[in-house]
Amino acid sequence: MKATQLCRALIAVSIGASASVACADMKVKIGQVSPLTGELAHIGKDDENGVLLAIEDLNSKKLVIGGQPVTFELDSQDDAADPKTAVTVAQKLIDDRVAGVVGHANSGTSIPASRIYASAAIPMITESATNPLLTQQGLKSVFRMVANDARQGSVIGNYLVRGLKATKVAIVDDRTAYGQGLADEIEKAVKSAGGTVVEREFGTDKTTNWMAVLTTIKNRRPDAIAFTGGDTQAAAFVQQMRRLGMTAKFIAGDEACTPQFIKLGGSSMTTDMYCTLAGVPPSQMPQGPAFFKRFEERFKTPVQLYAPYAYDAVMTMVAAMQAANSTDPKIYLPKLRAVKLDGVTGPIQFDEAGDIRNGAITVRQFGSNAWNDKSVVR
Repeated sequence: MKATQLCRALIAVSIGASASVACADMKVKIGQVSPLTGELAHIGKDDENGVLLAIEDLNSKKLVIGGQPVTFELDSQDDAADPKTAVTVAQKLIDDRVAGVVGHANSGTSIPASRIYASAAIPMITESATNPLLTQQGLKSVFRMVANDARQGSVIGNYLVRGLKATKVAIVDDRTAYGQGLADEIEKAVKSAGGTVVEREFGTDKTTNWMAVLTTIKNRRPDAIAFTGGDTQAAAFVQQMRRLGMTAKFIAGDEACTPQFIKLGGSSMTTDMYCTLAGVPPSQMPQGPAFFKRFEERFKTPVQLYAPYAYDAVMTMVAAMQAANSTDPKIYLPKLRAVKLDGVTGPIQFDEAGDIRNGAITVRQFGSNAWNDKSVVR
């Protein structure tokens, strides 16, 4: 007999005997996976903190699910933004008997890990992986909290040509599933909007010297450059742009749309630099200002990127457990597909593929040592 069944049986007996029986809280593990080491560790820690804050909030409510008090526990794993490591930690979380997983943070890790979770029917909700392939695999256990790169790439490409009036565009990616996938979508959108892609170049997610790439691009005289990679690489890229005297407008995808980019970019940051966020800005999140303030008070650091979406992913998962009256992944999974929730970030509901409905893309511009919101496209 399972512990839950035994507890209920004891309660039934105690009622008949006019006695009371206290059942120990059921421990429910929530997995979290992100890069906690390496150059994206600050983003991974941001996600982990979002999950931890949600778990702390849930435990303060002393929830009862299936007739038993529930205590949620964080099972956090580091995939180092590496696909092979992601598969290993995914199997570990299955072995740890987690009830669900928030993550992975990157597309290149989320796609292979998603198949591992699907084999065990464990729900996975990524807060930030944006490659469209993730939810095109036909896996019923995979969900995404933000708009995908088909949408983000379309917004970037159109903004370059129609918003920034760039007719000649160079595109550089970091050759990850995220970077290359987003770059492909930007190229399609630039051409569709009437612009010309004069150069496609790439490095890796560990490249620090972009001078050869930039020299090639400089000779093509682009009006603008789109960069799809992490914030550390983006900062090195723009610093080297300036050393070469390049004045082309610059736009980066969401993985570089962080305070860290600004910090590392230093004096190379100018007002002709832009980035996109796969989501809405804090000012347009229904509970955004309060969440951002509470997050900084709790962790002594500002939100970097997707912590609010990681927080909402946990809340969404637990809402499905409550609707199903069970923490068993196989039982609450159908409720997750039908969930409707007003989260910190806004309304949460998934489509048939597991993508967030009505996902937004925010275009931001650098100025006054911060990313400033220009427009939100849905």
